[in-house]
Amino acid sequence: MNPKSSNPIGSLIGWIFMLVVISVFLTKAGIVSGFAIVAITIIIFGFMLLISGLKIVDQFERGVVLTLGKYTSTRQPGLTWIFPAIQKMTKVDIRITTIDIPQQEVITKDNVPVGINAVVYFNVESAESAILNIQNYTIAVAQYAQAALRDVIGGIELDPLLSEREKVAQEIKKIVDEATKIWGINVTDVKIQDLELPADMKRIMAKQAESERERRAVIIKAEGEYVASERLAQAAQILSSTPGGIAMRTLQTIEKINPDPSKTVIFALPVEFFEGMKTLANYFKEKTK
Repeated sequence: MNPKSSNPIGSLIGWIFMLVVISVFLTKAGIVSGFAIVAITIIIFGFMLLISGLKIVDQFERGVVLTLGKYTSTRQPGLTWIFPAIQKMTKVDIRITTIDIPQQEVITKDNVPVGINAVVYFNVESAESAILNIQNYTIAVAQYAQAALRDVIGGIELDPLLSEREKVAQEIKKIVDEATKIWGINVTDVKIQDLELPADMKRIMAKQAESERERRAVIIKAEGEYVASERLAQAAQILSSTPGGIAMRTLQTIEKINPDPSKTVIFALPVEFFEGMKTLANYFKEKTK
């Protein structure tokens, strides 16, 4: 917001001219004497001088006073008085101001063109510095933030820009805040709003993300099969070491093949048959050695 100046010189001269005309008219008409006219004129002039010098500074403002063009004081919120025609007061808004940086076409460090815009939040800390050291601090902050945005984005690659937006914004804030301190400005925050990429780059990034997800799916599937094989090996070991375990597992498998009992054919063999087969197999195995 631009500072607001108070300049009552024009209105004061107008009132003086009007009093002189009225005084001359009354004197020539003989209504009052010249001495009375002078006294009344002085009283009215003093009253007008007092009234025209009264100023109100709002709570969110500070008044910078220049006396004969030289800085003399900064008035705090409330009712104050300045000497008209000699002193001039400029009001400065100290609330946080928002500036939108329009979209900038910037080429990153890895030669990728991006469109980026941001928002700058700042407030005036020193009203006298904002008036005396810079002509229009709002435009100056906006232009400096725009230049800092282009410099920072041009010095980093695309991937850090996409993944570390907050860090990039803080770097821009640091540059702008350091440069504008001499103007009495405090940059409170910088936010990056939008990042616009070329259509070709968006398609490439989509393919990259798809390939990455496929790679993760294959790895997860392989890990699942590995864990399943370990569990199967442990289950087979437990079944083989338990008497009758294989037979029970066989019966469960037969039951799952055909859930309809009327169409199920069961070959019932005693467990001792399998034990005998196992003993016979071990006998032939030892004999062949």
